[in-house]
Amino acid sequence: MREDLSKDLLPRHGEDIDPVAMARRDLVKNLPKRFYAEAGVAERDGGFAPVLDGKPTRTPGRNALVLPTRALAQAVAAEWAAQIDVINPGSMPLTRLANSAIDGVSREVEAVRAEVVKYAGSDLLCYRAGDPASLVAAQAASWDPVLDWARDALGARFILSQGVMFVDQPAPAIEAVRAAVETIDCPHRLAALSSMTTLTGSVLLALAVSRGRLTAEEAWRAAHVDEDFQMGAWGEDAEALARRTRRWSDMEAASRVMRLAAR
Repeated sequence: MREDLSKDLLPRHGEDIDPVAMARRDLVKNLPKRFYAEAGVAERDGGFAPVLDGKPTRTPGRNALVLPTRALAQAVAAEWAAQIDVINPGSMPLTRLANSAIDGVSREVEAVRAEVVKYAGSDLLCYRAGDPASLVAAQAASWDPVLDWARDALGARFILSQGVMFVDQPAPAIEAVRAAVETIDCPHRLAALSSMTTLTGSVLLALAVSRGRLTAEEAWRAAHVDEDFQMGAWGEDAEALARRTRRWSDMEAASRVMRLAAR
């Protein structure tokens, strides 16, 4: 069984190829063929592993793909089972995030936490429009309840700024976010939190999802208040909507990992 598919999904060293052509080739022409009949789950190494025809799978870094809960392993195995003629990593966001947690996050836990906490210094929810009034109201309706929750649940009080003028947030607010992030000690859940933070531009939205204050859908809508306002005023941008759809797949996967990896 092929344990590492990464060599099939990357250009050869020194290959000179147009990025668009490379993407089309990788996503359409040269995807590896499905080589297994069944995908399932087995208990291995104190966790649960997706198995293909009973054989263990590995990450691109050649580490064993072992997950902390059966529920998460079953969800990852379902992605493998859903592949038809070829294996398309683009349709396997849970697997990609699991690989990232094992190959990267588990080895750099403190660095990943620090990157997540850094967003508290310039969180999306703290930077407000001065006008028009309809956008000001939309931001307040979506963002103020999350800031109120952060104050009450985390003990983090943030300062709002108008426009793009940077504002230093109070040290106690940053430390409150740090304390909240440090409670997540599972690499898979930390990878999910990191993904949601970077996708939304807000560690507060990510923490709200992780603690059940918001659904992934609610956080996603909140993260796109400004973009939705612009599209309402100037018309839809097909390219931006397509990009958002792709990113939503990763957001949804991260929220599922956050939930399914909890013991």
